[in-house]
Amino acid sequence: MTRIAYISADHGVPIFGRKGCSVHAQEVLRALVARGAQVNLFTSSAEGEVPSGLSPITVHVLPRPPKGEPLEREHAAQAGNVALREQLEAAGPFDLIYERYSLWSYAGLEFANDHGVPGLLEVNAPLIEEQAQYRVLADRAAAEQTAERVFKAATALLAVSSEVANYLESFPVAQGKIHVVPNGVAPGRFPENLKPACPAPPGVFTVGFVGTLKPWHGLGILVQAFALLHRSQPGSRLLIVGDGPEREKIELAIKMGNLAHAAQFTGSVPSSEVPALLASMDVGVAPYPRFANFYFSPLKVYEYMAASLPVVASRIGQLETLIVPERNGLLVRPGDAEALAAALERVKTEPELRERLGRQARETVLRNHTWDQVVERVFQLAGLPTGPLPESRLTHSLNHVSR
Repeated sequence: MTRIAYISADHGVPIFGRKGCSVHAQEVLRALVARGAQVNLFTSSAEGEVPSGLSPITVHVLPRPPKGEPLEREHAAQAGNVALREQLEAAGPFDLIYERYSLWSYAGLEFANDHGVPGLLEVNAPLIEEQAQYRVLADRAAAEQTAERVFKAATALLAVSSEVANYLESFPVAQGKIHVVPNGVAPGRFPENLKPACPAPPGVFTVGFVGTLKPWHGLGILVQAFALLHRSQPGSRLLIVGDGPEREKIELAIKMGNLAHAAQFTGSVPSSEVPALLASMDVGVAPYPRFANFYFSPLKVYEYMAASLPVVASRIGQLETLIVPERNGLLVRPGDAEALAAALERVKTEPELRERLGRQARETVLRNHTWDQVVERVFQLAGLPTGPLPESRLTHSLNHVSR
């Protein structure tokens, strides 16, 4: 049996939580288990109930940095590499070390290097730039040194988008081992004809959004577009699934636009409830504003598509290659509320278009973007045996997450 160490040393990634990063980690872990691997999870954030399908995993809890000034916390996070190394030595040997890149962790892939086993690093964002722009980064030089160490130690670097890959190319030690591996879906979570959890009254058209309510998700643009749509199509509803720091601002904008009667917020929900909420929508929206560097691989869009929803998204980054306009979705100019409203009205008033886009969206992701395909790629890059998912494990993986 293949023994894998999955490492997530970032305490801002609650492995068993509800954030997008949490769902990403859970899906990769499930796909590893479905492949028959014995998985040891090393994480500094293991709070909460273990989600369905992850009970076979052995969990090792890493120390969390103490509360304090940013510089002190950063240095404490760096010191956590000692504990990680000790736990890996005690729990090993392993056939693969797989780590989700975090700002201060390097011991896992250096352990892999020292023991002659493949070490793969999943890179979801240019974390140094992100931390400096949106949070606080007290010791940038140390973060850059950590990046150099972990990129050098990695056998392969898995970038979730071409933009992240371009960022990695700026590090000489990373060149020659960068591979773009976008996000995916678990097909079993999105069965056809799933009963809606939040059905609309007959004849009401539901515009839906799923995600953390943060500034870079373009919720202000969505509210403006929905106001325009509702003016011409009063039988429409806005369903927002998720919570976050922008919620109060968004609710105020909806109230000021006299749209409170036509909008609904679910708040934060577990990932197991998302498919039935997607089944309550007629269109899924990803209204990103204009970015100088859009590096995301938007999980929400893959899930919209798996749920057979037509997608209206901003023409930006990876979405430009994932969405083929008029075929499996519609693309609009980033930040353009009028263009977004016009596209939504098309989906509302052209039922044949709506049906075709949703059907082909699902076909696209089930053919090319499943978590099992992601893990198949991981095994290939690690030099581990690959092949079709065993039938018994495939049946289990398709069923346990859709209960």
